[in-house]
Amino acid sequence: MARKLEVGVLGATGMVGQQFALQLQDHPWFEITWLGASQRSEGKRYDEAAPWRLARPMPDALRSLIVEAAEPGRAPQIVFSGLDSSVAGQIEGAFAAAGHIVISNARNYRMDPVVPLLIPEINPEHLALLDAQAKAHGWPGRILTNPNCSTVVLSMALAPLRRFGLRRVMVTTLQAISGAGYPGVASLDILANVVPFIDGEEEKIETETKKILGCLRGTAIDPHEVVLSAQTTRVPVANGHTAMISVAFDERPSPEDVLDALRSFSGRPQQHGLPSAPAQPIVYLPERNRPQPALDVERGGGMTVSVGRLRPCPLFDYKFVALGHNTVRGAAGAAVLNAELLKAEGRLG
Repeated sequence: MARKLEVGVLGATGMVGQQFALQLQDHPWFEITWLGASQRSEGKRYDEAAPWRLARPMPDALRSLIVEAAEPGRAPQIVFSGLDSSVAGQIEGAFAAAGHIVISNARNYRMDPVVPLLIPEINPEHLALLDAQAKAHGWPGRILTNPNCSTVVLSMALAPLRRFGLRRVMVTTLQAISGAGYPGVASLDILANVVPFIDGEEEKIETETKKILGCLRGTAIDPHEVVLSAQTTRVPVANGHTAMISVAFDERPSPEDVLDALRSFSGRPQQHGLPSAPAQPIVYLPERNRPQPALDVERGGGMTVSVGRLRPCPLFDYKFVALGHNTVRGAAGAAVLNAELLKAEGRLG
């Protein structure tokens, strides 16, 4: 059996860092050998430093691992970042400057012109941007990002429909409280309530989606020309971001053509048989009341996006509902899949 690649986790004690620990537990290609976090956690055992918040237990292999400072040097070459955006820019840049490959969940470098904003089923060709980072930033290392958690759900649902000429999209999200981290939203604010504002979220959806769906031209991305309007809300759901989507096309396809595009969608992760890739990245549910977070968010180990309720729209062409797991497909699982694609395509050695 080939030796596993050693990897580290930045921000290991937070919610996304804990999800990295679970996603990489018993991974066939990667093994966590290093954990980095703030000075508050430095020098402690992981089971002492990380207040565990996930339903599945902390991996036994990590319990006694000593948490180190979030600084390059002793970390392995490949590091996954679950850092908060308030500190991620400086720390991730320092790791890239020290020669590390940083696979980031933070927003700081997503819109950098030479940093791929990757969903492997949609835009694997954008990995070519990595080759321009040395010249643009002087990094011997590299940074690769995955999108905002709600952007992932929308982009996955739209990508199969590009063939029909995406013209206009309106989306309203119903986002789980786990997307706010821990402790997240105060209970008196979210119980029996809907909060119609998430700071910066609408802007992320409207810009990141266009980069993901855009075309690579040399060492730059031409953003997709679709006009996109987003509204975001926080709802009292533990896990799972739901998106209510209306879309207009250059030429209106038949409902059967739309369903066929969704059901037949796959990409390079499925071609490579990547360990974290679901056999069907998109599942269409024909029931009138699906998808639902309580019933569908764990499909494909949390890596499948569920779509349902396709119907005509009196203002656009069609409207439908999409659902994805915000801390798996929308965060840690997405980053792990990105790393798997890097390895499968010979970019991790």
